[in-house]
Amino acid sequence: MAPQSSGFLHIGDADLEYRMIGPPPDRAPTLVLLHEGLGSAALWGDFPEKLQARTGAGVFAYSRAGYGASSAVTLPRPLDYMHREARDVLPKLLDAIGFRRGLLVGHSDGASIAAIYAGSHQDHRVQGIVLIAPHFIVEDISVASIAKIKQTYETTDLKAKLARWHKDVDNAFYGWNGAWLDPEFRAWDISEYLAYIRIPVAIVQGMDDEYGTMRQVEVAREECYCPVDVTEIPAAGHQPHREAPAATLDAIADFADAVLR
Repeated sequence: MAPQSSGFLHIGDADLEYRMIGPPPDRAPTLVLLHEGLGSAALWGDFPEKLQARTGAGVFAYSRAGYGASSAVTLPRPLDYMHREARDVLPKLLDAIGFRRGLLVGHSDGASIAAIYAGSHQDHRVQGIVLIAPHFIVEDISVASIAKIKQTYETTDLKAKLARWHKDVDNAFYGWNGAWLDPEFRAWDISEYLAYIRIPVAIVQGMDDEYGTMRQVEVAREECYCPVDVTEIPAAGHQPHREAPAATLDAIADFADAVLR
């Protein structure tokens, strides 16, 4: 079994929880996992372990501020919260862990953060990005599903389920949900960053994603000048790493092998 460690990193004014699986960044490439809008380091489940076993790389997962056991954030979140994460937090975090080379692997909000980072930083340590169910623009389906989950959160046991994974579950949920449902968020668009990415991009997209359509993939193909490798996974929704773990692992491992070896 690969060695594991966990703890907290103090970045800016927040304490961020993390998990590290496999060799440290000074001994092997590292895959840095960026979770979704309701995710955390723990909510990746055993996917980081599977990814480590398949690639031989180190896998680093952390909870952004407002999620998991990390420090809470002040609500409402600013509508450019993903930009702030990519520009202000992620560079400090990569330095803090001694990141030398590897990939950013982002899911949903985390994929958007990875894309903003790659399009705004010429960081030669990052050799490629993997975007699982990414958002580059706001679609009607996204807003409708996020409005629906707000109702579910407030009327069912969803809050209790999420509370297993987040120290302050309302902080996690309303920080994300409130930003996406703000009418001004409809203008959110990060497609401009795609043209400035100079490293290979892999997109893993479930064909039945309830939070986004294939329009997101089309935007990437239209805007990116770098290679874009797309894996479409049939009968998978917004969580392909949970709903179709084998196909998702294959796509990421093949990309990592091609880019890092």
